[in-house]
Amino acid sequence: MIRLLSSCLIALAALVGTASAHAEGFITRLLDKRVPGGVAVLKLGDGTEAPTAFYRDTPVMVIREDGREWIAIVGIPLKAQGAQQIDVHDGAGTRKVAFEIGTKRYAEQHIRLKDPRMVTPPPEESARIESEMEEQSRAYRTFTPGTPSNIRFDKPVDGPLSSAFGLRRFFNGEERNPHSGLDFAVPAGTPIHAPAAGRVILVGDLYFNGNAVFIDHGQGLISMFCHMSRVDVKVGDEVPRGGVIGAVGATGRATGPHMHWNVSLNDVRVDPAIFIGAFRP
Repeated sequence: MIRLLSSCLIALAALVGTASAHAEGFITRLLDKRVPGGVAVLKLGDGTEAPTAFYRDTPVMVIREDGREWIAIVGIPLKAQGAQQIDVHDGAGTRKVAFEIGTKRYAEQHIRLKDPRMVTPPPEESARIESEMEEQSRAYRTFTPGTPSNIRFDKPVDGPLSSAFGLRRFFNGEERNPHSGLDFAVPAGTPIHAPAAGRVILVGDLYFNGNAVFIDHGQGLISMFCHMSRVDVKVGDEVPRGGVIGAVGATGRATGPHMHWNVSLNDVRVDPAIFIGAFRP
């Protein structure tokens, strides 16, 4: 009798676990990584009209998951900690949805550059760099309506990952901003493919990033590719999923050929590995 009861309880626990797993949709299972530099997926209800949501006064992506419930997909800054919240506006008024950020420790990376100007730029380059930073900031702040064609991204190149997102970076012994993207170790000339459909919103030859392309996938989801040897697209082009946008190179602040890819959500750089199913806690 005791053995039978125990078996029944185990079976019931398995059913509950299965039901709980099915309650979470594909997007939640893929993207919900609530750590600094990660993504929070938050349930917003199943109303007929899409709510709007804001995190730190910046609009965030809101889509319907599996045709059922509305969810907010929120990019989490690398320096964010502890309790957070978004403001949600819908037919019932305004409310707050809270979430908690876990912890994640990022390693250090020490890089030796032959050109000291890429560590400490000369004064005559300051105006150029400041102008380029503002241009890139405007691109990252882009927010257009419409659901992205796909949330699980394709890898832009077929190759092994090298430098991870979030690394504390030291150039010639001097600390600079953390690594804001994901690097792939592939040869120069390797074609770079769009991980999802989108519109090209910025193309430039930038001081630090070299030849770079920004693609708007919709609702604040932006991809940036840099250090390219060539660019095959121009601003305004509609790029299909898998379309070639250029080739791998080593332009800008780079020690050798590689493919650097940034992903930005609500103007926050997040770990691209999340979107290709390669995230490591």
